[in-house]
Amino acid sequence: MSREQNPTPEAPTAEPRPGRLTAAAALTSLEGLALAVGGVYLLVLGLMGDPDDRQQAVTGGLTLMVLALLPLLATRGLLGRRSWSRGPAVVTQIMALPVAYNLLQADSVAIPAGIALAVVAVVALVLLVNPATTRALGIQGPGGVPEK
Repeated sequence: MSREQNPTPEAPTAEPRPGRLTAAAALTSLEGLALAVGGVYLLVLGLMGDPDDRQQAVTGGLTLMVLALLPLLATRGLLGRRSWSRGPAVVTQIMALPVAYNLLQADSVAIPAGIALAVVAVVALVLLVNPATTRALGIQGPGGVPEK
């Protein structure tokens, strides 16, 4: 494909990245980093600590670290203004909402974490479906019509 069909951010005529897109990327990366840190913590606990079930802790840690790749790759794509990146970013936010709900149902210190996660997921979703973000990513509406 030619450069005319796929403009790159390095092109001199490229518009600056919208703040909404940058904010969505920042929130998505925050979630990815939180998943990675949680995964490393569970893995270290499973290998060095005294968990209730060592195998479950190691498996959970590795799973969280692999799941962290989805929002982190989406962040890279959002910052690079790649149209494919909105899908994984939206999926990450949708997956975060049930987790936030479960944290809100707990009778512990997890409630503030649930509130924070819910706020981050909803704000990121709003930013990701914003028309300015959609235009910046080059996503077109049904029938190949650019979204307004």
